[in-house]
Amino acid sequence: MYVERVPNRGSPPAVLLRESYREGGKVKKRTLANLSSWSETRVEMLRMVLRGDEVVPRADAFEVHRSLPHGGAAAVWAQARQLGFPTILGPPARMRDVAMALVCARVLRPGSKLATTRWWKDTTLGADLAPGADTDDVYAAMDWLVERQDSIEAALAARHLTPGGLVLFDLSSSWLEGRTCPLGARGYSRDGKKGTLQITYGVVANTDGCPVAVEVFPGNTADPKAFIAAVEKVRERFGLSHMVMVGDRGMIETVRHFV
Repeated sequence: MYVERVPNRGSPPAVLLRESYREGGKVKKRTLANLSSWSETRVEMLRMVLRGDEVVPRADAFEVHRSLPHGGAAAVWAQARQLGFPTILGPPARMRDVAMALVCARVLRPGSKLATTRWWKDTTLGADLAPGADTDDVYAAMDWLVERQDSIEAALAARHLTPGGLVLFDLSSSWLEGRTCPLGARGYSRDGKKGTLQITYGVVANTDGCPVAVEVFPGNTADPKAFIAAVEKVRERFGLSHMVMVGDRGMIETVRHFV
């Protein structure tokens, strides 16, 4: 017995189960069943049986040792590639992959560096981008990013800022523990943690709120001074001699003549 496809003019081919036999020294064949209504999978399985192949039940065909979540990691990584984000970070390298894994993790599962490296092990994100990465690799990747900050921000500015357009700037701060941070200083605490060391950071963004650049200052830096630094960065490093800087009144009031 065998399965045969018979062409039909103007309609899909017929799938027939046939048998060959000899009669009067001649080879003949007869149709045993019409399988045209069968799915392709069922037809192929019947072919295997007729060929003498061993057919294994689906439940016994595979043994699952471990299953890792993949959909979310794949979606974020695909979107990052579509946006050209890896190219903005730098040339292909181990540190770039770890940095990209950190970015994707911030979208999927924000957490500390230690928590992130533990979470990677339970997703395909770690296996694809940061296999075997630990906290030392994470901090090395962050140092690698700092060294490339100027080129990354320049690429983002070229993509998202336009001459003569609006440039948004905002300032914030965070308190910290310890005494060894060179930027830690006593200043105004936006967290309400009075008497603690602070670091201040300003973010430059386009009109859609897309971050383009970030600058970190000592915790006692006054708002107008940080605003002047942002203006200089946009003007000198990004080559935008004509733009409208937008910030709140507290940081702009004493520097409006400078701008």
